[in-house]
Amino acid sequence: MERYFATVAPGLEAIAAEELTQLGAKSVQTGFSGVAFEGDRALLYRANLWGRTLFRVLMPLTEFSCTSPKQLYQEVRSLPWQTYLTPEQTLAVDCTGKNRALNHTHFSALQVKNAIVDQQRQQFGARSNVDVEHPDVRVNLHIHRDRATVSLDSSGSSLHRRGYRAAVGTAPLKETLAAAILKLARYSPELPFLDPLCGSGTLALEAALQAANIAPGLFRDRFGFENWPDFDATLWQHLKDDAKTARRDTCPAYIGGSDMDDEVLEQARQNAAAAGVLSQIEFRCRDIRDIEAPSDRGILICNPPYGERLGDVQELRSFYRLLGDIFKQRFKGWTAYVFTGNRELAKEVGLRPARRIPLSSGGLDCRLLEFELY
Repeated sequence: MERYFATVAPGLEAIAAEELTQLGAKSVQTGFSGVAFEGDRALLYRANLWGRTLFRVLMPLTEFSCTSPKQLYQEVRSLPWQTYLTPEQTLAVDCTGKNRALNHTHFSALQVKNAIVDQQRQQFGARSNVDVEHPDVRVNLHIHRDRATVSLDSSGSSLHRRGYRAAVGTAPLKETLAAAILKLARYSPELPFLDPLCGSGTLALEAALQAANIAPGLFRDRFGFENWPDFDATLWQHLKDDAKTARRDTCPAYIGGSDMDDEVLEQARQNAAAAGVLSQIEFRCRDIRDIEAPSDRGILICNPPYGERLGDVQELRSFYRLLGDIFKQRFKGWTAYVFTGNRELAKEVGLRPARRIPLSSGGLDCRLLEFELY
């Protein structure tokens, strides 16, 4: 059993812990912006393949007291890097966190890189080149108070980059956040789903991926662990084959997305086609004023503009009032969710939220508001 750490957006720790437990993780513990857990190599691969709310899955190599750049360099240089990396492979180092002695992440990452390549030069007379964008091996340094943790990044690039979304709207939700919002909204594939402000379609797409039981990692070209010396290609192929077998060809209930901008809807259709779920989602070019409930019950989730990024707050007040009116008049029997980063605008909906769930999006303090419509 190895110890792993999955990084997540702030506020999603409990959801990620539940997801990892369902995948078979043991000794699951939530922390700030992450979840520590234990499992075998198959679980590491499965977490990358199936994790819907995770950013990265790290494998910690060492943790140590770290109160100076020299100490950081020496501790990192003492690790057996030949076990994880050859001089022919490219390298990148990410750093998060800081303390008084190491208060610049770029400098701290440079110390780690120098320690690794200096050891390689001494051992092999050759060293790994740095490739920030697409390295063969990605190393993660996390500094918290006077402790440092050095890990290998098994994901490579962030898992929110599913690989299906080439076309992106003006202010898109991260796929991981969309998947988390669906879980928080208690979305079930048996319930009709509608996003009446769907933009490039992220919420509808993530609903369809869940409803069709499609592993989000199937769209990615590569994961970091595929470049590790102990990569088990047979096991990985077996897990991917299982995931392909598990997918459903149809979704049990209606999934719809509408938007008044036909260009952005075309992006949504392209994304859905790339994800293999275009036939499962009904995309319609429709003004919010013309929206109707497709059934007598279901879940509606929308992410309206909230002023920080799109539109003017004053103009948006009437739009939020309109949303509240449409919910009340046309969606009786449904549960509606509004994800917004503006609490003043949220009040304009004019309905009392059953729940207010704090979330973060792009560093903004946001809320997911639940409205039960009777």
